[in-house]
This record gives sequence, structure tokens and C-alpha cells, in this order.
Amino acid sequence: MGRKRKGRDISGWLVVDKPAGMTSTAVVNKVRWALDARKAGHAGTLDPEATGVLAVALGEATKTVPYITDALKAYTFTVRLGQATNTDDAEGEVIAESDLRPTDDEIKQALLPFVGEIMQVPPKFSAVKIDGQRAYKLARDGEDVELAARPLWVEELVLVDRPDPDHVVLEMTCGKGGYVRSIARDLGAALGCHGHVKELRRIWSGPFEAEDGLSIEQIDEMAKSTALDDYLRPLEEGLADLPELKCTPEGATRLRNGNPGMVLASDVEYGDEAWASVDGKAVAVGVYKSGELHPSRVFAG
Repeated sequence: MGRKRKGRDISGWLVVDKPAGMTSTAVVNKVRWALDARKAGHAGTLDPEATGVLAVALGEATKTVPYITDALKAYTFTVRLGQATNTDDAEGEVIAESDLRPTDDEIKQALLPFVGEIMQVPPKFSAVKIDGQRAYKLARDGEDVELAARPLWVEELVLVDRPDPDHVVLEMTCGKGGYVRSIARDLGAALGCHGHVKELRRIWSGPFEAEDGLSIEQIDEMAKSTALDDYLRPLEEGLADLPELKCTPEGATRLRNGNPGMVLASDVEYGDEAWASVDGKAVAVGVYKSGELHPSRVFAG
């Protein structure tokens, strides 16, 4: 038998406002330690130098992580014009420079092709796997990394500030798998002046907002106390983008045993993904078929 992980069996979401200089994994480990939680994970990695909302799932809430990962997210970021770097951010080496500085109107026009369904090549220094190895490791080893373009849905990309000729502040709302560094790189290329990300902040992710997040200092102050428990948000918030279906106690029992359970359908259609609840508490996520939910994920009662 495997060794049982120590810690409290608690479930829910803790929203963190991640500071610069800390990895997403380090934030999760900090939260797990502070809450003495048995199980934790996060929804959507942020680069170490990026700041903003990092939603940490605990216990049963980890089963809802894919729905936050797939949800829309919004970023505000500063692009340094006139320089390209090998990492597409300020941490890398400058590999090309230009004295050209586009006007605000030229930037606004250049942003238009980046909205909607686009194809995006991830940065060479990214966690994308190539033949089982991370691209950033291959790039650090000096290998010429070639990454395939992948689709990305960009809901909105707008210019919000131009503090000086060298910098432009943008705000983007996008779907899963977006690389802000790639946007900065490709925008600089489109404008003919090069560009890289200087600062990046995720302002919201699905239902979670950075302004509601706890700082690392606050987490440290409340660590190992019940005060931190008060900031836990219910796991059901991770299902905000799915329709909720009420079920009877009998239906809940069947669902928790992994069997289809009867639900009271509203406006869902045959084959839709939804979640079933009893008294507002999540029982299971699954596919709706003919008055029943066929479970794919079941939550402990």
C-alpha cells in the first residue's frame, strides 16, 4: 500500500496575488504548508516574474482545476519596444534592436489581427514539451528549438497606456494556453521595431480576481491558524462556467457511486457537460443524457 499523505482533508479555493520572483509551484507549496492541507494544485501557471491571480485548489477542488484552466483570463502587460530578447521578456538577452518607434494609431492597427482565433508560436523558453523534454531546457542547452504554432482565442486586446515612446501598456482577455510573451514578440515584429514583455500581471482568471487575492505576507501571518480558513472559497466556484443541475438525495447517492443519477434539467441539452448539486453542494460533473447525469468526476460527500 502507498503511504498516505499527511495533512488536513480540506477542500476549496484560495486566491493568491502572486508576487514577482516566485514560481507558481512555490506558491502552491506555501499554501499547502500554511493550511496544512493534504492536497493542493493551481489553475494556470504564471511565469516567475509575473504577478497577479493564482487560484490554488485544495482537496476536492483540485477536480475542478480543468474548468478554471479552460476559462477566460485577463492580463495587463507592458511591452518594451525597440528590443527583442531570446526569452521574449526582460529576463533574457537582447538579440535585436531598432530605433523605430510606431505611433499609437499604428499600434492600434497592428493589434487588430491578434484578436479572434489566431495561431501562436510559444516562446522558445517555455514549458512546452518537445520529444518529452521542456523547450526551455533545450533552449538553455543551446539547441535550436522549433515550436509549432497552436490556436489561441483572443477575446480582446487593447492599448490602455503609452507612458513613453519605448513602452506601451496593453490589456488582453484570452482563452487557454495563451503566451503574453508571444504577443509582445509578434507585435514587435508586425510593427517592424521588435518587442518583449517588461511587466506582466494577470488581473483575473475565470471567477477569481487578483484584487481579492491574499499576498504571501498575509498567508505567512495567518499560517497554521484557523484565520486562513476563513478565506477559503467553495469548490463550486470552480464550476461557474458549467450549468448546475439539482438532483435528489437518491440521485446523489447513485452519482457518488459512479452511476448515472436523475437530475432536474433546466436549459441543458442532451450531451451537454454540467454539474449536479444537492443543497448547493457539488456532487458530480458529467454529461447530461435523457434526465440523468452520467458522471465523469465525483466529489466526496
